[in-house]
Amino acid sequence: MRETTRRFYGYLRRPPSAVARVLLVLAAGALVTALFLPFWEIRLVAPQYQEGLSLHIYAYKLIAGNGGQDLHEINNLNHYIGMRPIEEADFIEMRWVPFALGVFVLLSLRAAAIGIVRGIVDLLVLYLYFTAFSFGSFYYRLYTYGHQLDPKAPMTIQPFTPVLIGHQQIANFEQSSYPDIGAVFLGLFPLLVITALWLSRKEPA
Repeated sequence: MRETTRRFYGYLRRPPSAVARVLLVLAAGALVTALFLPFWEIRLVAPQYQEGLSLHIYAYKLIAGNGGQDLHEINNLNHYIGMRPIEEADFIEMRWVPFALGVFVLLSLRAAAIGIVRGIVDLLVLYLYFTAFSFGSFYYRLYTYGHQLDPKAPMTIQPFTPVLIGHQQIANFEQSSYPDIGAVFLGLFPLLVITALWLSRKEPA
């Protein structure tokens, strides 16, 4: 037991391997790439919108389909059931998510240049906390949109939570929500960091 503990703490104090350093740089690059790509796509399909209306969520902005016109149409549908308009200014997450991702980029590059394995473990744990908090914040945002309905709306429905992943029927339209390409790069980050930790497990030559 004492020998196992000694080896474990020795591992935490060890510098990452050369390949692990490269992977950490690639992980930082994955986050930089993700910043310029949509994280999430929400689509609405209704009888009057057979081709669907789309909304792409980035780290710092909302982009609607059809040159931005889809957001206007989505808000018209939301008004029909008493949901308040979707506005970029309401997403306070867009003020701090880009900053947080920038911090993870810097920490990854620092770990690649002068870090030790313990720092990489801390980086991974912090990122997982950040991911869990971001999902929770996103879900809460969806919850409030679906539960703060105007009782004087043209159509009265029971409060609901727009689906986070998947699709569901809401009144006369179908809503779907799925990760977009940016989420792939966000998910690539912890995989690269875990691989870097795995490749640093051997004693240096």
